[in-house]
Amino acid sequence: MANQDVKIPKEKFQPAIMDTAKGEEISKPSLSFWQDAWMRVRKNKAAIVSMMIMTLIVIMAFLGPVISGKEFDKQNLPHSNLPPRIQGLEKIEWLPFDGVRVLKNGQEVNVYEQKKIDEYYWFGTDALGRDLFTRVWKGTQISLLIAFLAALIDMVIGVSYGAISGYFGGKIDNIMQRITEVLYGIPTLVIVILFILVLEPGILSITIAMTITGWVTMARVVRAQVLKLKEQEYVLASRTLGNSHGKIIFKHLLPNLAGVIIINTMFTIPNAIFFEAFLSFIGLGLQPPNASLGTLIDEGFKVLRLYPHEMFTPAVLISLIMICFNLMADGLRDALDPKMRD
Repeated sequence: MANQDVKIPKEKFQPAIMDTAKGEEISKPSLSFWQDAWMRVRKNKAAIVSMMIMTLIVIMAFLGPVISGKEFDKQNLPHSNLPPRIQGLEKIEWLPFDGVRVLKNGQEVNVYEQKKIDEYYWFGTDALGRDLFTRVWKGTQISLLIAFLAALIDMVIGVSYGAISGYFGGKIDNIMQRITEVLYGIPTLVIVILFILVLEPGILSITIAMTITGWVTMARVVRAQVLKLKEQEYVLASRTLGNSHGKIIFKHLLPNLAGVIIINTMFTIPNAIFFEAFLSFIGLGLQPPNASLGTLIDEGFKVLRLYPHEMFTPAVLISLIMICFNLMADGLRDALDPKMRD
């Protein structure tokens, strides 16, 4: 059987039929830089979850005070220091939303029934009877406003300063960098404290105080990138065509630095939130009756052993915000940094 000749049909020897039209066909769809970056971000589950949580927090920061139907600064002393109580959840014993407080001797007391209060305070009340649900979301709104405003000012000043310094170089760069080194060498906390002591504490004064030295880091990062990019071919071609320095900087250089700028701005926002909370905690932030997450944590810390819920909610919220922003910044860095590409 093995020695028998095996006949192969002639059809097997025919040349393969190739469709030359499909030889140059690109099966994978073409993607822009931002579309490719978004695909990479979507693969980062931590960044996506953080974006969803931050979106919810931002929405609640504006809708929370409206949902509660209460004023954030309205005092009601008979309702002072009430524990959380939420409709529907008050019947579930293992949840801390039933309006019950545990006394030092271990006895459980329903404060709402004791004071004959029919209202519901979802996060409880503070020492002056103000609704903590409204104050927490109002404080979140103000903290985010200060952080975004400070980050925006840092970005505008830092990017412009760093781009001009790196592009022109020479004596201009030396003078501008000596200025940044002087500002970088002065402790930020000292400048902020002195500035706030001169001006009346408020949203604008805190924002300006944080941006006096906050833009220096952004300027140094942008300068370093501009020094590398200004010798690229497209910049030399633009210069040869007679384009102005301003057009070269803002049309050719800065768009190629968008990823670096976005990443640094994302890291700036949580730092600004933490710094504002720190100033409020030591008494140099917003003054009563205004509220921020820092002032709420400060007020709750004073009565932590008696009424821990007054500090727990704003502390958890500010922790969530900082974690989410840092995870989002890490995800954007991995997506926008060319060195991180596969």
